[in-house]
Amino acid sequence: MRPAVLRGVPLLAGMGVVVAGVMLGNWQMRRADEKAHLAAAYVAEEVREPVPLDLAHSAPWQRVRVEGEWVSEGTILLDNRIHEGRAGYHLLQPLRLDADGALVLVNRGWLAAVADRSAVPDPVAATGRGRVEGVLRPPEGKPLLLGERPDAGKVWQFLDLGAYRQGTGLAVADWVVFQTSPAPDGLARDWPRPGSGEERHQGYALQWYSLAAVAMVFTGLFGVRQARGKRLEQS
Repeated sequence: MRPAVLRGVPLLAGMGVVVAGVMLGNWQMRRADEKAHLAAAYVAEEVREPVPLDLAHSAPWQRVRVEGEWVSEGTILLDNRIHEGRAGYHLLQPLRLDADGALVLVNRGWLAAVADRSAVPDPVAATGRGRVEGVLRPPEGKPLLLGERPDAGKVWQFLDLGAYRQGTGLAVADWVVFQTSPAPDGLARDWPRPGSGEERHQGYALQWYSLAAVAMVFTGLFGVRQARGKRLEQS
């Protein structure tokens, strides 16, 4: 490789760092905007009265009211859910709606894990009729896991609706109702607001932009030095 080409490698590398830093900073700012919009949508819904669930016209973070019969089969626990610094589970159970007979999963709340993590609490399913107010949410995204399967009996690492429908035979809807109405079941329902972490993404964006700025300065200085050296060689 010719020396002139070799001298151009640091310039290209520096420009690549600048471009990558700007692109990653922009991506983090978009993520911050998404979180801000989620938080704004949630706050807007908080002041509205719950409406009867209409699965055909549903929207995330909508406050809804559902009424029907609890289905004991299909009650599961989502593992590794933290509440006030304590490990525990979210208890999910299907509810068959009076309106159209559709099945919707209700996240009834959080229960604490026992000290011996190998001893899983028996999920107590609600029975009879249920009337729940809550917030409509899509299922969470699939986390990074070592195993292939999301479930191990009644305990699931995350909610995969396809696996849930196949495993239980229950054709639940694509939404989950996070219960907010009180119930004498001892479950905690202090759900965190969506959109948290906006400041974190802005901080990451600042770091990437700073890296791009530093790379731009050093690349520019390197380019100036190269130009001076070239003029000295030609003189």
